[in-house]
Amino acid sequence: MTSEQINGSNNGDYNAENIRVLDGLEAVRMRPGMYIGDTGKDGLHHLVYEIVYNSIDEAMAGYCDKIQVTINADNSITVSDNGRGIPVDVHPEKGISALEVVMTTLHAGGKFGDGAYSVSSGLHGVGASVVSALSSWLRAEVSRNGKIYRQEYKVGIRQADVKSVGKTDQTGTTISFMADTEIFGEISYDFNQLAERLRELAFLNKGTEISLRDERTDRDTTYFFEGGIASLVRRINKNRQVLDKSIYISGRVNSTAVEIAIQYNDGYSENVTAFANCVNTKEGGTHMTGFRAALTRVLNDYARKNKFLKDNDPNLSGEDIRDGLTAVVSVKVGSPQFEGQTKAKLGNPEVKGQVESVASDQLNEYLEKHPDEGKSIIDKCLLAAKAREAARKARDLILKKTGLEFGTLPGKLADCASNNPKDCELYLVEGDSAGGSAKQGRDRNFQAILPLRGKILNVEKAAKDKIFDHEEIRALITALGTGISDGYDYNKLRYHQIIIMTDADVDGAHIRTLLLTFFYRNMFDIIDKGHLFIAQPPLYRLASGKQQHWVYSDAEKDDKLASMKSSKVDVQRYKGLGEMSPEQLWDTTMNPATRTLLKVRVDDAMKADEIFHILMGSEVPPRKSFIQAHARSVKNLDI
Repeated sequence: MTSEQINGSNNGDYNAENIRVLDGLEAVRMRPGMYIGDTGKDGLHHLVYEIVYNSIDEAMAGYCDKIQVTINADNSITVSDNGRGIPVDVHPEKGISALEVVMTTLHAGGKFGDGAYSVSSGLHGVGASVVSALSSWLRAEVSRNGKIYRQEYKVGIRQADVKSVGKTDQTGTTISFMADTEIFGEISYDFNQLAERLRELAFLNKGTEISLRDERTDRDTTYFFEGGIASLVRRINKNRQVLDKSIYISGRVNSTAVEIAIQYNDGYSENVTAFANCVNTKEGGTHMTGFRAALTRVLNDYARKNKFLKDNDPNLSGEDIRDGLTAVVSVKVGSPQFEGQTKAKLGNPEVKGQVESVASDQLNEYLEKHPDEGKSIIDKCLLAAKAREAARKARDLILKKTGLEFGTLPGKLADCASNNPKDCELYLVEGDSAGGSAKQGRDRNFQAILPLRGKILNVEKAAKDKIFDHEEIRALITALGTGISDGYDYNKLRYHQIIIMTDADVDGAHIRTLLLTFFYRNMFDIIDKGHLFIAQPPLYRLASGKQQHWVYSDAEKDDKLASMKSSKVDVQRYKGLGEMSPEQLWDTTMNPATRTLLKVRVDDAMKADEIFHILMGSEVPPRKSFIQAHARSVKNLDI
């Protein structure tokens, strides 16, 4: 492409007149995705969070203990708090009310420079002004200095000066807004999505009451956790057999506040969640590094001091120590430095040492005072080390028996011609019969097929050494190329689209759930980076003369039959993928131009962890209760 084609002009000039300066909040309306991520469902809900974060800032500063969020009947939002109230006096530099500055100016507020907050929540610090810019209207009411002040805005533009509209003996801020349909299209908030985030914020800010009311459905809920993140850890483990009481650690180093809650269970998965200034840092960061370093060093020292490890025994690895660990790490930092496009990783180098110092001192103290719990934790870590060693021996034995390297592709894999992972797809197909049809019907250039025989191992209830004993899982790991456990390397993934294709029956749903459990527990990156999909094969083929239709549900079948208006419609029900010819499987389920794929997403990791454990764990009563509670709302129970 030539430079003329890029800039759209014939002479290629690039002068000052080509530079457009966007005044005020115009840039926000032109490029909303830069400020709130997207203009879909997530971006819409992010507007609510940005206003709530301002209230959370007041809570973290110690001036607010109640926050009320309301979804109004017309789908507008109201957020109220009992904080100090946004200042309304004239800003010394801008010459207008500080309230107007906050609502109409990017990067304005008490969280910048030497402002009112030593720490603040949110990712970008753009807050209320972005919400104002992306709302058809916004109304701010401030209770302060014995008076109630009000100002209104439309698409970020003030409609009048700040006015005193009444008297009060309360303090606080109330923001109401209507998201702009020109930006977001349909405005519809998900009560459950908002509730999950608000509950998380309540856990992270102990002693703060956060309420959510939905006037559309007359539904409401309130969250208040005096125990904070210790309560959160106990909630995560509520359906698990725990080995100790939750360990709570808190301290401050310079301006950084550190909170850590730890509890071990009898499972095999690590579940550690880290937050920085109430932001879920999904990719970890320096606070997570500091915590892990402290935990590994302290438990190894404790094990040697108390003779659980002999002089010639190797140290427990970090992976051994985190087996069955549930923990929440929360830091509040004066000037957080977030890394990456998604701002999901904390980068402040000083935080590593700060967290490590607080965690080491208090964990050592706890273990000395609670020797029985200390022994239970070390016994669990030693068991994990034995399982890891058994897994290594099992892997080595397989290599010795086959005489092949572990990375050699499994014989039943029908690989594709392309070796560019971005172009390649791997279909995980239930059974040899369907696998045969898929191999014949596929496009060999970019589609690979791996038939799986029977139901794979339920990894939720199995120790890690059992994974290498299971032939189907070994084949899957080898085909993917990433390895597993301490040898896992995402960068070696051979396919960037991994598609689970099972029958539309109970057995197919179970196999699909077992595979989802495997990926969630062992290769979460594959889900998190958007590589895992579920194929949608048709349930029926409707044929009448030259007409042929594929339908994917009973309701769709009934609608289509009504529209065909013929008594000579041949209805064929597909009980399994193996009943389809290669051509039919390609046309309906594998052709990129006509197929339907569902992308597997994890919007709430803690909720997903809970559901996987309930459905696939060893505890029967929670699973029974879950099924009874949801049986009427789903036709085919699946994750």
